[in-house]
Amino acid sequence: QAEEELKAAWSQQAGQLQGTGHRKAVFVSMCSSLLQLESFKCQVMQVCSPSAVGSTGRSLTEQQVIEKIRQISDEKQQSHEREKSLQKELSSRLAKEREVSANIEVFQSSLQKLQ
Repeated sequence: QAEEELKAAWSQQAGQLQGTGHRKAVFVSMCSSLLQLESFKCQVMQVCSPSAVGSTGRSLTEQQVIEKIRQISDEKQQSHEREKSLQKELSSRLAKEREVSANIEVFQSSLQKLQ
């Protein structure tokens, strides 16, 4: 999306850039930003593609990488929610165990008094 916005801004500015130093500086800045964005995109593709290449050995498209990142993000969120749920369950069980232990102690104490 950022790439599209930069390209649109570049296209709009490209027609207006004629002569002034300020406009040239804006143009150079936009070109630099586009290069940085392209470099970042390439880095993401290089990082994601080798681990996600299918059995065909073909490189992934940008859309496939984006979908894979979304899938990983969703899985992380689900894992986090599951972890929270398990922590809640563990806390509940520990509380019940403490209660049962306390009840056993009371029962043993009562039993000793009766004997």
